[in-house]
Amino acid sequence: MELHVKREHSTGRPYPDRARMLISCPDGPGIVAAVSHFLYQHGANIVQSDQYTMDPDGGMFFMRVEFDLPKLDERLEEVRNIFGGVAERFKMNWQIFKVSHKKRLAIFVSKEDHCLVELLWQWQAGDLDADIALVVSNHTDMQAYVESFGIPFHHIPVTAETKAEAEARQLEVIGEDIDVIILARYMQIISPSFIEHYRHRIINIHHSFLPAFVGGKPYAQAYQRGVKIIGATAHYVTEELDGGPIIEQDVQRVSHSDDVNELKRIGRTIERVVLARAVKWHIEDRILVHHNKTVVFN
Repeated sequence: MELHVKREHSTGRPYPDRARMLISCPDGPGIVAAVSHFLYQHGANIVQSDQYTMDPDGGMFFMRVEFDLPKLDERLEEVRNIFGGVAERFKMNWQIFKVSHKKRLAIFVSKEDHCLVELLWQWQAGDLDADIALVVSNHTDMQAYVESFGIPFHHIPVTAETKAEAEARQLEVIGEDIDVIILARYMQIISPSFIEHYRHRIINIHHSFLPAFVGGKPYAQAYQRGVKIIGATAHYVTEELDGGPIIEQDVQRVSHSDDVNELKRIGRTIERVVLARAVKWHIEDRILVHHNKTVVFN
């Protein structure tokens, strides 16, 4: 197997004084003005601002703001504390992230490699601005490939009898500083107790057929039904199997001339692209979750 040299990520960041603010709250007058005035008062310069309201009369309001604040490292905690007063007035759920902080990713994979390879390629090319801290798998098929990038690989087998023990081991190797877990075709159901540790921080990918096919051999089922559209869905993991808030979807038209293998090839391509988009938007703080839906500022 050809070895790949791990890309050395630069420690210097292009915007050391840039931050992002995510806000969701009941809609009402004065929200944008209050946020803008607060940032102005503290010497911040807004470089991008996006807003969305579900319903101006009694709905929810969502906002994403990028701003530059001189001496951000020294002042961020103070700004967070003071902004609490504004947030309380408008009943906001809010977070402020430093752009210079690279999110740490843990990737879970089984035997299919297409989604993992896409993420590693984008990471190596510098298109995925994060740190891949480790890869976890219930098989060893991808171990040599992952380790060729200099990324730790943890083989943790899972059976019905050892599932609780395996998840405990997974949480142990992940540690306390992982920002998001990516299920890159990890063919195991995640338990509710594990999900609770990473609420809205586990991203999954699965096929999306019209009509939907469940159970084994979905592509064979799709071929037998003569589907004309196949696709993929990336979503946050919840206790409802494949029912969490959707982040991204895409589809491609197919025809009667496409056999099962061609459907699989097309499906793999869509899956890896859709998952990479969802991960990129998450690490760029572009997603707000409301109930079982997402607002994605992209």
